[in-house]
Amino acid sequence: MDQYIGKLLDNRYEILERIGIGGMAVVYKARCHRLNRLVAVKILKEDLAQDAEFRRRFHDESQAVAMLSHPNIVAVYDVSRSSDLDYIVMELIDGISLKQYMQKKGGKLSWREALHFITQIMKALSHAHSRGIIHRDIKPHNMMVLRDGSLKVADFGIARVTSAAQATLTQEALGSVHYISPEQARGSRVDARSDIYSAGVVLYEMITGRLPYEGESPVAVAIQHINSVPLSPRELVPDIPEAMEAITMKAMASDISQRYVSADAMLADLEEFRKNPSINFDYTPADLLAGDGDEPTQVLGANTPHAVRQQPSRRPQEREEAPRPARKPRPAPREEDYYDDDDYDRGGSRIPMILAVVAIIIFLAGMGYFLWVSFFSGLMGTTTKNYNVPNLLYQTVEEARAKAEVIEAQFQIVEGGTMDSTAPAGQIVLQNPEYGHNAAAGSTITVTLSNGSGAAGSQDTMPGLFNMDYRTAQTILRRLGYSEEEGNLVIEEESSEEITKDLIIRQTPAEKESLDGVASVTLVVSTGPQVEMVTVIDFTRMSEEKARESAEELKLTVGSMTEEYDPEIPAGSICYQSIAPTTKVEAGRTINFKVSIGPDPNATPEPTPSPTPEAPPEPTPTPTPNTGPAPTTWSVPVELPNDGRETVQVRIVVGNDEAYNQPVNTILGQVSISVSGTGMQTVYVFIDNTLLKTVEHNFNP
Repeated sequence: MDQYIGKLLDNRYEILERIGIGGMAVVYKARCHRLNRLVAVKILKEDLAQDAEFRRRFHDESQAVAMLSHPNIVAVYDVSRSSDLDYIVMELIDGISLKQYMQKKGGKLSWREALHFITQIMKALSHAHSRGIIHRDIKPHNMMVLRDGSLKVADFGIARVTSAAQATLTQEALGSVHYISPEQARGSRVDARSDIYSAGVVLYEMITGRLPYEGESPVAVAIQHINSVPLSPRELVPDIPEAMEAITMKAMASDISQRYVSADAMLADLEEFRKNPSINFDYTPADLLAGDGDEPTQVLGANTPHAVRQQPSRRPQEREEAPRPARKPRPAPREEDYYDDDDYDRGGSRIPMILAVVAIIIFLAGMGYFLWVSFFSGLMGTTTKNYNVPNLLYQTVEEARAKAEVIEAQFQIVEGGTMDSTAPAGQIVLQNPEYGHNAAAGSTITVTLSNGSGAAGSQDTMPGLFNMDYRTAQTILRRLGYSEEEGNLVIEEESSEEITKDLIIRQTPAEKESLDGVASVTLVVSTGPQVEMVTVIDFTRMSEEKARESAEELKLTVGSMTEEYDPEIPAGSICYQSIAPTTKVEAGRTINFKVSIGPDPNATPEPTPSPTPEAPPEPTPTPTPNTGPAPTTWSVPVELPNDGRETVQVRIVVGNDEAYNQPVNTILGQVSISVSGTGMQTVYVFIDNTLLKTVEHNFNP
């Protein structure tokens, strides 16, 4: 049995079951006893937990990612670090990965569905990039599709920890090689555009059903990312709109300067395409190839996509007749660029042979460069290595200079003045470059110190923490000797309409009160506006108009309203709802409906039984007095499995009588099935002939 199951972490998180294993951690389903909610707990694997440096990076990066708050990013609730255990607490997602979703759909999605998902992915990347966090491992395995069709990106920032622990492109780093950017494959500097490239590969896979590059080994695939151009999506699936192809290939440009400058820029093109699928973007296949010169300097935060012009889309026959090969090295210069017509040897030119030799040399040079950067340059020390800038906030200059990562990278810490701050005097409150950025070895980090004027500098008075992020407040209080690990810092949570989530509502002791003799400090942290919960009703057999009105009264958002044949529900009435009756959900949740259009006219009618001779009427029996109670009905709640099966056979037996036996779609999650009986009965519920539960129920209480 797993050693953590049943264990209570930090007297708060009860581990219930293991739900997944990743490259660096094991994920468990747990219950938070403080807030009475289910969460996911990711515990660092034991072999990695032996590396103190790796544990520190894991903790610091997780704290940085906890600052992210976006509907398309899996939320990080808590980060814990102790002497024997490191873990992070995340939002528990009820869904499947985008990779699993694609596999269920046969490997390929429609371009409209792909547009729906890639838009959400780019919104998540835009939010993270705006806060200086690069994912570095964008792939469909790290994206969760929820039941309502929304998507959440997981493992933000964790990939940075993994890459920092590996000097070369080996082992786990090669696990995502099909989605890796060319600069990652070369071991070059990585920025937000690397995530955009990987997102382009995900989009390519969604609309074509295949990866852009395949190979016999991870290194072979990585080299193709550097030197090759994939088949255009329309050569694989002709009905993909040209604009969708243009967006995909621009995101996957091997020349980083030809790629989208930011996630916002790509989002702008996706929005233009959504409004007008026949739009034509100014894009040429030549943009995919890396240029020979140095990359031009440009502002990555810009939100100005390339110009677009609306034109009718080209017909397939207007495209190039000769398809591009699936994989090819960078093209050599065309012969007409160097030779005049008069110089052409009509008797049999040697130029094709020369071009072939040049192409082979370019390919071998690219492979040699890749191997040198990835495996040997670090050993020889001939290149300048980049390092992640460490977090120096709320440390003194001496402490910052003594940090292991500062010494390793030979960073120079330079004081840049002081400012008013709630931090104790002499502690760092600003740094440039900021934490998480990349910088070359020996770079200068300019720090600004607190002058102690904000009442947090005194060691015997309580600092003012109102409206401050609770993680920053924890760092300040830890300097004063108060922390959850020591048991003298209590964090409570409370909903608030005015105070933003994760900011402090109030504190005990109050600001500027003496800390002499104070045994513990209490912080009340905002959880944001209180979420209103509503109970979903049964909409079946309602008219479309009535269902909309009832859903709006419940404060639900009506999503799709599609039509479906149903032999039992009258035409025009609701025959399906995406959220099962009696389910409690957040107000504003989207619910989808299907409206019956009656029985399928193409369905084979059941044969009419032959008439039988009418039997003579039997004499009316003498009525007997009623000796028992009349049957009553009861709705049996049935939890449907979430294991990939689309439908299951639900069978309910009341006593010795079969009361229900029908197939049920598992997307409903939970259903309530009405059965009848009298008196005290044993109710048996079977799923695909497997007993799910047994319930004793009194039908006539």
